Amino acid sequence: MEVCANSLRSALVAQEGGAIRVELCDNLHEGGTTPSYAQIAMAKKMLDIDVFAIIRPRGGDFLYTDLEFELMKEDIKICKQLKCEGVVLGILKADGTVDEERCAELIALAGDMEVTFHRAFDRTRDLFEAMETIIKLGCTRILTSGGHPRVDEGVFDIEDLVIAANDRIIIMPGGGVSIENVVRLVKATKMIEFHASAMSTVPTEMMYKNSHMSEGSRKDLDYQLSDIELIKELIYWANNPM
Repeated sequence: MEVCANSLRSALVAQEGGAIRVELCDNLHEGGTTPSYAQIAMAKKMLDIDVFAIIRPRGGDFLYTDLEFELMKEDIKICKQLKCEGVVLGILKADGTVDEERCAELIALAGDMEVTFHRAFDRTRDLFEAMETIIKLGCTRILTSGGHPRVDEGVFDIEDLVIAANDRIIIMPGGGVSIENVVRLVKATKMIEFHASAMSTVPTEMMYKNSHMSEGSRKDLDYQLSDIELIKELIYWANNPM
């Protein structure tokens, strides 16, 4: 199991829960953006499991300006310097195809680090065309919900991708993986890895709340953190499908 960790704390919980890898990111509400230098550096110091950092300069689409592309290159250099095991990236062209030239440049910069192509894949015009390009680029795996918002809707497409990949690349389901569907995913897709955030809400411990802010609600002070019991349960059912 790869846990999408929204913070160093979540990454530490993921390790304790039995995850083999974390995808470290910020701003999960925007689909994940590049974490800070400190988050990556401390994760590498404190974790024994693999640390992959997402390389995404902003939320929104995956069509990047020259400046954003330069930022991505610099972030990959930082990850390499900090000895991350991998990076997670993806760039598309306006026509919905993989930007092979730019992705190749990023992958070359990554050197010995593994590269996962993230869910920009699900935004491509043809999943199988995109998969062949990504295989040619030399990526290790593709994170996908099968071209749908959630894996529940894309399970048969994921199954077809696994068959078409024929062990040339790892197809890693992600995007709404839960206790309710993980067994079905294992059986239908024959997946060997999966990706989930596995988070729960941590209520604020603030005693004081300014009543003029957010109409007096305390919920805006709550936050999300990886849930160790949920991680353990997901791993159990993924490995013991009934």
